[in-house]
Amino acid sequence: MSTAVVAAVTLPLLMSPVVSAAGREDDDESSRATRLYVPPPDRESYRQVARLAWRGDFRDSAGLLAMVRTPQAIWYGDETPEQVERLVRRTTLSAAWQGKLPVLTLYNVPGRDCGSYSSGGANGIAAYEAWIDAVADGIGDRQALIVLEPDSLALLPSDCAAAADPDPAGQTDQTDQTGQTDPAAQTDQNDQADQNDQTGQADQADQTGQAAADEPPAAGEQPAELPPLPDAHASTAPPTGSAAPGTAQEAAQPANPQPTGPQPTDPPSTGPQAPGQQSTSPQTPAPDPSASQSPAPDPSASQSPAPEPSAAQPSTLPELPPLPKPDPVTPDPDGATGTSDPTDVTDTPEVEDPETAARYSEINYAVDVLTALGHTAVYLDAGHAGWHSVSSIVPRLIKAGIDRATGFALNVSHYQTDQDSAWYGRLISSCLAYADEGGDPEDCADQRWSKRHARRWLRAHVPGDSSRMKHFVTDTSRNGRGPWIPRLGAHVDAEPWCNPPERGLGRRPTTHTGDPLLDAALWVKTPGESDGRCLRGTDGPLDPERGTVNPEAGEWFPEQALELVRYAEPAVGVIRRTTGPRH
Repeated sequence: MSTAVVAAVTLPLLMSPVVSAAGREDDDESSRATRLYVPPPDRESYRQVARLAWRGDFRDSAGLLAMVRTPQAIWYGDETPEQVERLVRRTTLSAAWQGKLPVLTLYNVPGRDCGSYSSGGANGIAAYEAWIDAVADGIGDRQALIVLEPDSLALLPSDCAAAADPDPAGQTDQTDQTGQTDPAAQTDQNDQADQNDQTGQADQADQTGQAAADEPPAAGEQPAELPPLPDAHASTAPPTGSAAPGTAQEAAQPANPQPTGPQPTDPPSTGPQAPGQQSTSPQTPAPDPSASQSPAPDPSASQSPAPEPSAAQPSTLPELPPLPKPDPVTPDPDGATGTSDPTDVTDTPEVEDPETAARYSEINYAVDVLTALGHTAVYLDAGHAGWHSVSSIVPRLIKAGIDRATGFALNVSHYQTDQDSAWYGRLISSCLAYADEGGDPEDCADQRWSKRHARRWLRAHVPGDSSRMKHFVTDTSRNGRGPWIPRLGAHVDAEPWCNPPERGLGRRPTTHTGDPLLDAALWVKTPGESDGRCLRGTDGPLDPERGTVNPEAGEWFPEQALELVRYAEPAVGVIRRTTGPRH
């Protein structure tokens, strides 16, 4: 029996109240949040739903169906201006007819991903500006939330020298979405309620009442030890980038990190990719094994103890100089989330070459054209908490026109926790406000600082009114279990951003976040789509971690899709819950 026949028989059963309840598990509070648009799912996802149901695996089938019927972004890139105008118009018209807000990810900037896995983009400034004009014409006077060019700022052309390493750390794994089913033909979307705020999310507000004495000493603070010797093999090259549908942050991650605590994963790809392309993406605040550079030695890192004089040595040896006082940028012992060790953050030295100047010109043009529409919210690329330091990404945002944009986007196609992203976003927003008043971004609090030092800086330099600060959105599509920590030495290049095993869906999309600076938690990356072949430093074709040949970047990955459902946090509910009357 063909898949089409199976789907025709089984899908009506799966559309029952059991699955509908799973898709609307947070609908009880939908009146307080903007309803987000659900694009037509990948055809392969429905085929997988039908196959699971046909063999009697109704729980996984229902969970997978709930996943693909959850609001998520639609990616545009590589289309001609005529094509993108038509597709965007259909999407925004369909969303407007349903009374929902569409999330559009634009990924067509020239030279994207440093020519790596997600390479592509428009052929020059003039072609890009014409493409942006076409997107604007397609939106018209309708509402849209735009995630503008993932990786475009976190991976500038000036960073591409370091991105030449085969392990692009910031690529996005989204494949080109131009072939998606026409949103105008989508059916049964009115009953897809926006996923509401997960009340269990930790608030990132400043704990002004917390005593400094309550915090443990910064990690690596060992008064009895001498400062470490510099690493002769450390590289100072900037992070590498990613390709078309992915975020280029993965290239910026150091390969084979040797952290003393849990290791974070590389950034996931963020942009749409054409089949056959691999993608990478921004990663969490952990050393990225996919990067080609090693972080500079941290004064707060573990130090080698000073050799004690032997009994034969005279007692008149000169005393060693006192150890330096801990630097305020020592990592918080609890990490950004308070539960995991932070990762080294890459500060990429920026060189103002013609290509980089053109990149800023292109992003500024897109900001001006899209914000002029009046009903669009535009968020610029700011990578993720494990990539750039605050003082590194803030000047880039300023040059790209953040003052005229709605805000910035974090964690696109990556796995950073909600807590890490919220803290990083707050620090960026605070630094932008500080710089707007004439302050130097180099003086801003950084995610590598201990929470105590950072909060002290925030109290001294940041306005209490959040309306005076830039807001942000985060990608929670695959961060339910946080970043993947590969086994130390298990792979030549672990590529933790690339189809990491046993990851789960994260917080459901919502605009009711409970954080005054966080405008929305979104599913920007399409969950279930592959990040690429993931060779992890081998000749392939097998992924040595999974033992299988992964699909090309952007293609449907059935095994990973099931993992995302089974390991989702919060869990995907597939049983109707008994609830009282709504108030």
